[in-house]
Amino acid sequence: MFSDFAFAIFQESIDTYHVKDYVYQEFTNPYPKDKVEHLLYRKNWIDTVQWHYEDIIRDPGIDPVAALDLKRKIDASNQDRTDLVEYIDSYFLNKYQSVQVKDNATINTESPAWALDRLSILALKIYHMREEANRTDASLEHIKKCSEKLAILLEQRKDLSTAIDQLLNDIEAGNKYMKVYKQMKMYNDEELNPVLRGQKG
Repeated sequence: MFSDFAFAIFQESIDTYHVKDYVYQEFTNPYPKDKVEHLLYRKNWIDTVQWHYEDIIRDPGIDPVAALDLKRKIDASNQDRTDLVEYIDSYFLNKYQSVQVKDNATINTESPAWALDRLSILALKIYHMREEANRTDASLEHIKKCSEKLAILLEQRKDLSTAIDQLLNDIEAGNKYMKVYKQMKMYNDEELNPVLRGQKG
């Protein structure tokens, strides 16, 4: 199933990041550029680094200048994340381009890549909740609560994975069709963000 295939790559990315557990470490993609694995690995790495950016910026003692710099890194990361989702959807559009779509085919509320985006974030939630559930320096109450939350996250993974695989099967069978809208983010565009537009010239 594609969801299991993707989750394994997400897990590989998360595990590799946490060897050094440092947001500024060098990134190396182990997969060839012409493979979907390359996109999935890069996608999750972006999510993983941003997860830790978000931890750092919530430090109440953070230097304001450092916080502003980090906020801009988060903005850039969000743009990279969106770009990767679009690249992954392009992979699926190409893969299923010859499918004969049935007359009664329906569209899904989200594309396959945006569903995989949710699975990537879910992989991070599972990793970090499992860490909390396995802590030896936490109270029994903390461990119990985190273990219960971990069980829910694992159930969510099962449900989301099933939904992703069903969607891909339906697209392949012509029961559903893909229609991808390129993200029209406005805040990074000098023509659409009035603050940036005012600084031109």
